[in-house]
Amino acid sequence: MDNATRLQYLETMGIDVWVPRVSVNHEQASTPDAIAENALPEPIDNWETLQAEVASCTKCGLCKTRIQTVFGSGNKKADWMIIGEAPGQSEDQQGLPFVGKAGLLLTEMLRAISLDREEVFIANIVKCRPPSNRDPEAIEIETCKTYLMRQLALIKPKIILTVGRVAAQALLNTDQPIGKLRGKTYTLNDTPVVVVYHPAYLLRSLPDKRKAWADLKLALQTVKNIKG
Repeated sequence: MDNATRLQYLETMGIDVWVPRVSVNHEQASTPDAIAENALPEPIDNWETLQAEVASCTKCGLCKTRIQTVFGSGNKKADWMIIGEAPGQSEDQQGLPFVGKAGLLLTEMLRAISLDREEVFIANIVKCRPPSNRDPEAIEIETCKTYLMRQLALIKPKIILTVGRVAAQALLNTDQPIGKLRGKTYTLNDTPVVVVYHPAYLLRSLPDKRKAWADLKLALQTVKNIKG
């Protein structure tokens, strides 16, 4: 992404490019911790074992159409964990999450709150690309979610940022639309969760970029409150 395009994205979202200011009075929304299948397992494994299991996984039909699995990338001791729905074509080819145009915007969104991609850990609900970039099916989500929960148990992030409707609904066990889920703070096993629009959607919907900026500020303030 060239600098002019980057500045245009940030200006549209109402972001101070050089010194993002945060002043948020956010609504704290309480939800019950996730039901049993979302419980974080005890961290008895390690990254090498988990990554090897994901790479060779054949638990659902997506293994037949993928090029490779997309395990996730970033800081394995991160305070922030970013969770999307599933890899797309570019991710399937490169084996890395959020590397297309949406990934470039996600990088700029993180920079706007003074975070580099290397500081956070980015993963998806589903580790294999669904054919034609369709939404992952319920059985695919449930089959693959165990890997994500094991990643969460190893990282122990201070905050989870769910990116897009599918990721938010899967982690929060809800069918509410993202427009009703955003703007609040939830919890998953005592970890705060903030919902934000998917960058791919924001590339198509200019008006909602300001809402995404508000959600990023909410997440940033939530972390600051935790750290005291």
